[in-house]
Amino acid sequence: MYDGAAAERWLRPDAAFFRAFLDLPELALVDESCAAEVHLHAGLVEEPTRAVAAAELAALADPDVRENYAAWLAFRDALLGVGTLEAYTLALVRGGAVALPPVFLDRIVAAIAARLFDANGDPIEQRAAQLLYRRQRIAIVEGRVLCADAEHADRASAATSELDLVRDFVRRGDVAGMPILGAENAQAFVGAADPHAFVLDLTHEVATDLGHGLTFTMARAGSGMAALARVLERWIDHFLAVRTTIRPLQRIDDPAWRWHIGLDAEASALLNALYRGEALDDDRLRRLIGLFRLDFADPREMRADVAGKPVYLGLATSEEQTLKLKPQNLLVNLPLATPV
Repeated sequence: MYDGAAAERWLRPDAAFFRAFLDLPELALVDESCAAEVHLHAGLVEEPTRAVAAAELAALADPDVRENYAAWLAFRDALLGVGTLEAYTLALVRGGAVALPPVFLDRIVAAIAARLFDANGDPIEQRAAQLLYRRQRIAIVEGRVLCADAEHADRASAATSELDLVRDFVRRGDVAGMPILGAENAQAFVGAADPHAFVLDLTHEVATDLGHGLTFTMARAGSGMAALARVLERWIDHFLAVRTTIRPLQRIDDPAWRWHIGLDAEASALLNALYRGEALDDDRLRRLIGLFRLDFADPREMRADVAGKPVYLGLATSEEQTLKLKPQNLLVNLPLATPV
């Protein structure tokens, strides 16, 4: 799938990429599938990029199935027309509100992330990269911010009928067989049948009480938040050819705060409210689980009115303690001197 031209470095979709979409529940065959649907599905599995005549769609008995195939074929043809996953993504997100089904965009991001991170040898970065395209469940346990893949956790919950993220983390250190990723089990992650079975510890700093009112704070080795920062740096460089440094923060102490970007919908709302000086209740503030400072390596690549100033990033959970990153926010909201 990867186009090896040094000048491009972007991904061209191949038959395998498109074929995988045919396994989605919206497109997969079911017992009720009509003969026309079975024929169309088989033909697309054999040749996912083949032309589909309007008459073939019209022959599908179920109107919902017709609509699903029409949406997927329009997406497929548009992507083939643009040529690369990255160019399609940039055109999509810079066109305003994203109307593409979320699962389609997640599949694009997953393919790009796999090329960028799966071969880099750092399991914690690979797990952090999953946040770009997979919903997470968050448990805050004794000051630790623990992040479990929502789909995997939900399957475990259905199997045990009594999954409780916080309770099980405290009691056993894992959730229904979902171990916390660390140096001791990193190799198990690399060879795991299900790479989404590991919990990521997003805790960045650990405070130690030294007594006499003194506290010693140090960054955790293997911090998931630091790994996510490195993932975001590479994401920006890959799409925009802009070098940045991103580091986790505990708080924003900047009277000249000029620019911020929420990495998810809740963080965007929280940072906007804090920037305006609004008072927020403690329950809502606790949802803000991560802050970062982003600095451009070359301030000349920034808009003149904010050149040299930091960009603050936020990460927050929903009211239901879930997290879904929107990596496209970084592509459209960075204060670039010349938008790409």
